[in-house]
Amino acid sequence: MLTCKQFLRELNDYLDPNVDAEMKRRLESHVTECPNCFVIVDTTQRTLQIYKGIEPQSIPEDVKTRLLKALDRKMAARKPVQS
Repeated sequence: MLTCKQFLRELNDYLDPNVDAEMKRRLESHVTECPNCFVIVDTTQRTLQIYKGIEPQSIPEDVKTRLLKALDRKMAARKPVQS
């Protein structure tokens, strides 16, 4: 059986209607037995349904610039230090 951590790594596949049947079966087995992952899947599916009905909104340039800079800093901090 999958652990929750393994399931969460495969969450995108679980939500993909085109995932192969064996993978879907393994993931479904975990969700039916794990209430925590069930809640995550249910919440994610509901969130996706809500956002599918919303028109895209543009982001103001200053917000976009700050967001990209913050992401760059975050990614730079995650890079391993090489010796």
